[in-house]
Amino acid sequence: MRRWFGLAIFALLFWSSAHAYELNDSHFHLTNYVQEGTDIHEFLKIMGGRVGRVALFGIPLQQQWSYRDAGMKAPKYYLDSDAPLYYYSFTDAFIAMAYKSLSKTEQARFDPMITGFNPTDMYAADHIRRVLETFPGVFSGIGEFSIHKEFVSGKVAGEVASLNDPALDRILDFAGEVGLIVILHNDMDIPFPKEQSDVSDSSLKVSAKPAYLEQMKALFLRHKKTTIIWAHLGLGRVVRPVKDYAAMIEEILKDSAHKNVYFDISWSEVAKYLVSSPEAARISADLINRYPDRFLFGTDEVAPKNQKEYLKIDEQYGPLWKLLTAEAGEKVKMRNYERLFDQARKKVRSWEREQKATP
Repeated sequence: MRRWFGLAIFALLFWSSAHAYELNDSHFHLTNYVQEGTDIHEFLKIMGGRVGRVALFGIPLQQQWSYRDAGMKAPKYYLDSDAPLYYYSFTDAFIAMAYKSLSKTEQARFDPMITGFNPTDMYAADHIRRVLETFPGVFSGIGEFSIHKEFVSGKVAGEVASLNDPALDRILDFAGEVGLIVILHNDMDIPFPKEQSDVSDSSLKVSAKPAYLEQMKALFLRHKKTTIIWAHLGLGRVVRPVKDYAAMIEEILKDSAHKNVYFDISWSEVAKYLVSSPEAARISADLINRYPDRFLFGTDEVAPKNQKEYLKIDEQYGPLWKLLTAEAGEKVKMRNYERLFDQARKKVRSWEREQKATP
């Protein structure tokens, strides 16, 4: 009896501790575009008692330091240089070893993700498999990785990534087979889209249909067994919401054929659109309140130095949080993360055991 009472007290204390957190972070970069970042033990201190769990990844691209371009001034960000970016596979080993340096209790607060692959390479799925086999018990998903991304796609050395590439299909097929969550960055539109003249009235200007929306929907349909989180709602630094944008997102949300698709509302560059005005915040909140199970909050912070810097995005979204129902707010900031990543952990660990048992 005493033993069971002790276990009950432990469970209660664990439950109370777990529920004291304010949020889980579905989108976090421990390292930057030159593979420098925050020590994971220091980051645990930054999370403190406010952040419960974090989807942990680096950045799959390395900014080349070209002396011809920058001289001795080392670039730290992709906008700091005209030199190309290239895929950096060692990021996966770095993230895995950082995770493995933690205690089991500390590890439980992280869900590492595989990012160090080239999505134009038909061997990319094989890279993901090798990472899982080399570091069993570590990874829960893949991403964030990018296909079409403003100012980045054109800088990447080699072939241009495409939503129609069979290499991407191989990646998402494998993720679905294993149970890996996919965090995919793909801008809904091109930067600075031109207006088009209406056929019936040449004087009437209307926004062009988002360049990649239909391709994304087709990709979702080809991979119904894969859990996909569309990062940043398809928005970006200059890729802003088009007319009827919320309706376009809702069309995906209400279609049962896309029930495997989720959206993260990470990044300060996205927040500037969603809370740009009381009307924008209301439209955003109304959509989330109608589909509270399909959105996750992420910071998209990169190697923060302190908690204030790390969680400034949570404050930026303040006007939106105030308009969400209590249930929706809890799901977006906490419960949806736990549900999806707990499922992924279970499926991936099961797949790993099956591979180990297979001669």
